Amino acid sequence: MKQGERLLISVLLTLCATWSANGGNILVWYTEGSHWINMKPVLETLIDRGHKVTVLVPSSSMFMNTSEPSRFSYEPFNVSVTKGEMEKIMEDVFQFSIYEADHMSYWQIYNRFMEIIRVNMNCSFKLLDGVLKSETIMMKLKEGKYDLLFSDPIFPGSEIVADILGVPLVLTLRFSMANNWERHCGQIPAPPSFVPGTMSKLTDKMTFMERVWNFLFYQMQDIMLANNIWKEVDKYYSDYTGKPTSACEMLGKADIWLMRTYWDFEFPRPFLPNFKFVGGIHCRPAKPLPKDMEEFVQSSGDAGVVVFTLGSMVKNMTREKGNMIATGLAQIPQKVLWRYSGEKPETLGANTRIYNWIPQNDLLGHPKTRAFITHGGTNGIYEAIYHGVPMVGIPLFGDQPDNMAHLKAKGAAVTLEINFMTSEDLRDAVNTVINDKSYKENAMRLSSIHHDRPMSAQDEAVFWIESTMRNKGAKHLRVQSHELTWYQYHCLDVLAFFLSIDLLVIFIFIKTCRFCFRRCCGKKKYNKEKG
Repeated sequence: MKQGERLLISVLLTLCATWSANGGNILVWYTEGSHWINMKPVLETLIDRGHKVTVLVPSSSMFMNTSEPSRFSYEPFNVSVTKGEMEKIMEDVFQFSIYEADHMSYWQIYNRFMEIIRVNMNCSFKLLDGVLKSETIMMKLKEGKYDLLFSDPIFPGSEIVADILGVPLVLTLRFSMANNWERHCGQIPAPPSFVPGTMSKLTDKMTFMERVWNFLFYQMQDIMLANNIWKEVDKYYSDYTGKPTSACEMLGKADIWLMRTYWDFEFPRPFLPNFKFVGGIHCRPAKPLPKDMEEFVQSSGDAGVVVFTLGSMVKNMTREKGNMIATGLAQIPQKVLWRYSGEKPETLGANTRIYNWIPQNDLLGHPKTRAFITHGGTNGIYEAIYHGVPMVGIPLFGDQPDNMAHLKAKGAAVTLEINFMTSEDLRDAVNTVINDKSYKENAMRLSSIHHDRPMSAQDEAVFWIESTMRNKGAKHLRVQSHELTWYQYHCLDVLAFFLSIDLLVIFIFIKTCRFCFRRCCGKKKYNKEKG
């Protein structure tokens, strides 16, 4: 090896070592499903930039596999709930949301929903026990000298652990029910006159009655969450700390809120300096398809292909629904790539091919893709927006109906209901989004908005994480409203002050008038009696 080459290698190694030494030490809170899928690209980028990343993983995790090769470190911890129990909880949620809710009364839905919440909260506390009540884990975390805690708060606990460790907290989330966390904990403004509550399926253009419903929706969800979630988490935290502790106040101490949406999807609304909208973190240019899949796609000719998947969480559907969907797909001229792990439908058409897994992003970015049939999960719809593909939505649970309501309002999607649609409805919906050019045009418009930003979503997310570490937090972006009481926030004390002045002025005016009246009338009466 020549001396010049050795010198060059030495310089590069020195630069790498310096870069690594300047990197931060990041702790990542545990999460599941699509939340984990969305978080991983950010972690990979942080590692590329020289940071050390450690991920907390419960023994019951369904998606976080510590045995897989990974560039980040895992910190596993034992919990008293099994992976099978976690899967059963998810199956119950799917069963209720997909197959039961549409056939229940409002009262039955409420009772069943409350039961699911109680089971989920109990499971969440068991997971949290594995961290907070484990002396070994807490000792490791305290000795880890972390610079930041990165968390999707779908599972509670990251806020109290960040407080215990004395490190900044950065949150990543899509939404909370009726924006409850964002409004009450993060203090983000949300006027019900034009900001639809998440899960309400409303848009920013509301009629009078829709505004009435949106106002009531906020109040009802706030009451439900206060009595069934915040109350329980507050009790857990208070018991742990030995003093009254508000979980919402602790969550409100988060330095940065990375919201996994953007203005291609969101309706315009007010936001705060520490709220950053980074929708599409996981999106990327399409890669070449596997050879056999590419041959099938190319065989579609000018008609093109339709991509169909109901996400990674839904593994199966009833035989009846599978046949109904297969019948509808058989009636369209496009070839269909369908991710489906159930029993092969009897009515499957020659134009449809079933796969246990598909490279969804790469298919959506293929020039022959004409439409995307989706359940409406945030990850999937953002890949469709990224590539400008119109959608047919079949929402199943969670935020999916609300997501599709946004895309329908923006003219990029048609929505169907899984329990009431027919094969003809599916056929017509696919034909509509493909043949009506406005859907493709609107999808491309959203794609243009998505790409027209100062930096990519992933780069922005990483920037704010690094900025928080550099500045030991982001208190300079924190609004003073966190320190105000509810009556100070709404200026009720100021209104009471002005009302008091008004009442005092009115009182003085009345007293003055009465005094003048008595003096005047009394003098006349005295002169009359004297005369």
